[in-house]
Amino acid sequence: MTSPSATPGRARKAGPSAPKEQPDVDRKYVTALGRGLQVLRCFDSRDRWLANQEIAMRTGLAKPTITRLAYTLVQTGYLRYSRSHGNYALGSAARRLGFVAMAQMDVRRVAREPMQSLAEYVKGAIHLSVREGLSMVLVDTYRNPDAFFVEIGSRVPIATTSIGRAYFCGLPQAEQRKLLDELREAHADQWPQLRKAFDQAVLDHQQRGFCVALGEWRREVNGVSVPLAQADETEPVVFSCSGASFQLDIDLLNKEVGPRLLTLVGNVRSALAGA
Repeated sequence: MTSPSATPGRARKAGPSAPKEQPDVDRKYVTALGRGLQVLRCFDSRDRWLANQEIAMRTGLAKPTITRLAYTLVQTGYLRYSRSHGNYALGSAARRLGFVAMAQMDVRRVAREPMQSLAEYVKGAIHLSVREGLSMVLVDTYRNPDAFFVEIGSRVPIATTSIGRAYFCGLPQAEQRKLLDELREAHADQWPQLRKAFDQAVLDHQQRGFCVALGEWRREVNGVSVPLAQADETEPVVFSCSGASFQLDIDLLNKEVGPRLLTLVGNVRSALAGA
């Protein structure tokens, strides 16, 4: 994995890529609801307040549409509105929904202690991530006191991180092809290089069980990741370790950190099976 934030400073400004609207022939799709969820989805962990203009830019929706959607979301408690600044923040209903989803993740509860132990041993940061569009979102993170701080809720790109590539390796082949199509469309200029990286990730996962990325997203950060397919057939989650490149060089990742992370995932899988 490359870290979600190589420094404690600001992460990327752009929000998650807006999902394509469903075609008109899909009569079950409620467009207004989908657009409202786009508005909620554009908030990042570092975005306490967003203006209409920023929400419009991140979602691709017109400002008048944002105004109407935001009004409804404020009335239902999913957004808060600041009259003094004219900006919006996530409301109590959105936070409660997030807390409920986190509480229902058995894997997060089971992995808590081994993640902290491994973070202290490797003097790096250990993360648990799930997919959101063409990004991976950290839902839990543990770190050694000397490691850089990464917030829960941070997003990293699937295309250029070991987290994203490990997630790809954990998917069934049909889902892999679908994801590759999405990535090709989103990263057309970089695609030949990215495709080679995904091919190498598949080979590494088959041979060693983990994927490595060396400074591809953040030049000064290296990482290694392992996917965990879940028994309930939901999407795989990904465990990863990241740290400064001078601390976690390629030899350490391949010979020690990667195998230890693989053992962690195996232990979590066994614990979940016995729960």
